[in-house]
Amino acid sequence: MKLAEALQERADLNCKIEELRKRINLSLLVQEGEEPPEEPSELIEELEASCARLTELISVINITNCSVKADGMTLTEIIAKKDILSLRCSAYRDMVHTASQSVYRARGTEIRIVPMIRAAELQKSADAAAKEIRRLDNLLQATNWSTELIEK
Repeated sequence: MKLAEALQERADLNCKIEELRKRINLSLLVQEGEEPPEEPSELIEELEASCARLTELISVINITNCSVKADGMTLTEIIAKKDILSLRCSAYRDMVHTASQSVYRARGTEIRIVPMIRAAELQKSADAAAKEIRRLDNLLQATNWSTELIEK
């Protein structure tokens, strides 16, 4: 199985587990004399099986991410770098928004508020981070589809 396939299955299992939780909760309490829409014990068995499979997948995905290298870094390092770049990009975009705001004065005697950094400079930093995020994401996607999952 390719790493990308395992990541897709992990996402599917997370959705399935969330759905099972909702279905279980809807079936736990019923009016006396009524039947639940689904048998809670069967749903709980399905939940347990899904959680067990998810545990296995997360384990082998993490082992693979720590072992496989691309561009001189492990996949774990690339993911961490991408996550931090996303935080940085978001922060710079917030700064661009704030620095771009125009503050109007009704009279010439009112206090004038001016940006301390030019929005254009901040935008260049945000754009550079976004470009690097795209590069790392493409690298991860290509590697995920070309890497066999390291099974235990």
